[in-house]
Amino acid sequence: MPVFTEYSAASRELRVLPSFAPPLPRLTPPVPLDSKTERYEVVIVGAGPAGLMLDLLLARYGLSDESLLCVDSKPTTLKSGQADGLQPRTLETLKSLGLADEILTEGCQMWQVAFWNPSADKEKIIERTSIVSDVAVPARFPHEVTIHQGRIERILETDLLRYSKRGVQRNTKLIDVKIDEEGDSEYPVLAEIETEGQRRTVRSKYLVGADGAHSMVRRCMGLTLEGESLDHIWGVVDLIVDTDFPDIRRRCAIHSPAGSVMVIPRERTATGDYLTRLYVQVPGVVDPDNDQSGDGADVGDARARRSKVTEKTIFDNAAAAFKPYYIRPKSEGAVDWWAAYQIGQRVTDKFSVKDSKGVNRVFIAGDACHTHSPKAGQGMNVSMMDSYNLAWKLAHSIHGLTPASANGQPDPILDTYQAERHTIAQELIEFDRAFSSMFSGQIGASEDGVGGLTHEEFLEVFSRGNGFTSGCGIEYPENMTVVRGLDDDKNPISGTDYLSGLLRPGRRLLNVRLIRHADGYRRDLQDDFTSIGRFRILCLTSTDLLDPKGTSARTLASLGAIIPQFPHSVLEQVVVHPKLERDFMWNDVPSEVKKFSEMSFYSGHELDDVYSTYGVDPARGALAIVRPDGYVGVVAELGDVDRVEQYLKTLIRTI
Repeated sequence: MPVFTEYSAASRELRVLPSFAPPLPRLTPPVPLDSKTERYEVVIVGAGPAGLMLDLLLARYGLSDESLLCVDSKPTTLKSGQADGLQPRTLETLKSLGLADEILTEGCQMWQVAFWNPSADKEKIIERTSIVSDVAVPARFPHEVTIHQGRIERILETDLLRYSKRGVQRNTKLIDVKIDEEGDSEYPVLAEIETEGQRRTVRSKYLVGADGAHSMVRRCMGLTLEGESLDHIWGVVDLIVDTDFPDIRRRCAIHSPAGSVMVIPRERTATGDYLTRLYVQVPGVVDPDNDQSGDGADVGDARARRSKVTEKTIFDNAAAAFKPYYIRPKSEGAVDWWAAYQIGQRVTDKFSVKDSKGVNRVFIAGDACHTHSPKAGQGMNVSMMDSYNLAWKLAHSIHGLTPASANGQPDPILDTYQAERHTIAQELIEFDRAFSSMFSGQIGASEDGVGGLTHEEFLEVFSRGNGFTSGCGIEYPENMTVVRGLDDDKNPISGTDYLSGLLRPGRRLLNVRLIRHADGYRRDLQDDFTSIGRFRILCLTSTDLLDPKGTSARTLASLGAIIPQFPHSVLEQVVVHPKLERDFMWNDVPSEVKKFSEMSFYSGHELDDVYSTYGVDPARGALAIVRPDGYVGVVAELGDVDRVEQYLKTLIRTI
């Protein structure tokens, strides 16, 4: 047995702990302790996907249990029903949090969509007319994943407990909330909550309502959902099926003479069976004396029809739509959950409420500010992306990392939540209205010979909306965090096909595969853009990188002088180089590369052609700032460091 003497540093424990995300630096004092008043910097109402995502991100960014409180009226995470689909952009986000592995492994991956329509052969009744890719845009995960919302909530909540001893305070409902500046101008949001019959009041700087479509926060703030409910009634059921339908494990859009059905394959259960979700149009539950379907639909009548839908109604309509194939529950107890709903699209005008000084104090997120049909698979995804957008802005403002928060002024960065997410909600409503109406329509000519919806028309709407439904085509409007306005001669990005990955402010950074110089690691670039609240400088050097007097070297030297002006670790640098004339070592490239980007310096041509994907000429190079949520904030010519510096100083305080 060998004998040796061992020494360990005092900081050794830090190296063997789990790899918690490092919090953001804090330049403001913590919440003062006050035994008389329960105070927090942020109170979150609702622990569904939107609330949990926000709670987890803020905890990761450094808000402690003394600073952050999340309450929910439910005793546990969701047990059955509701949302089940995750889109490619949401999967990218969960991957950036290190939370995607279980979902990708255990969930059902949907790679294809099959379309079934009426057949000219009356004996066939319906036939498959096409199979297309479920995701038709470039994405790191070119598929959707279905997995129960309760499992997603459990994954988020389990990770939350790495950062919070309290976690979610359950069995707690919001009774009332108001802005009370006279009682405490620094913590002006006054909320009354009730936990298992015991009421108490809490104060906070900010409160976020993620409490669903019937949001108490929204009602207390005097905000309303505006929109309409269409006269289409649908049933939805989760079950283990027995069927001879050949595409039951593909996502399917079925238009039959008897009605429409959407098939959503679900994950495997603990018993080894596979769940299936069916969305079934229910056209037959109508009072013949009060049938006002069409443009003059009576919403009250639609609600009455919805209340008459039963489990048997759903299966009778499904069986009719699947003919000549049969479909039924596999056994007694095979039905996990069912519900009936009326298609509607609504959105609030305001996603935040300000105090008398113009400070955003109360926000709403998720279903609290937008509702729509579930068939486009957007509800949970858009809700979590609301929180993903808001979290870093709140954290930066609370931590004193923005210029306005450093000066004690109303922080305009919080205004961009409304500007960006309300725009997306409106686009979602418009798309969902068109998609739901078309899906609820008939394929083929009607009995009177008037042309109905063609398969080609439906497929075109489906394909055109793919960039939006996948989340990969989202584009935020111009604001203080999204800066465009470059003249053509100064724009380093060529082309207009932004959905394919061209760098554009307001769009997310597309993933590419590259090789790290330090160790030859073949890596996904998005893995350098983890969700830890940091801005990143993406420097795409030009072919002159090895020239000490070239543009690349001068740019890296200038960036090296800028980075230390900002709080430590709020700004990181990633450097990519094109194909160069020769091999090189560290002493051949500017010293700033190793100093600031030793483990984030990559070859951008050996795996994916990074420069072609991003629309950058290797001879010119380019600069881009990527926001903490993975969206490009600004692009600039390689040598235009002033543009980059001006953008950063608008959003991050200097020290």
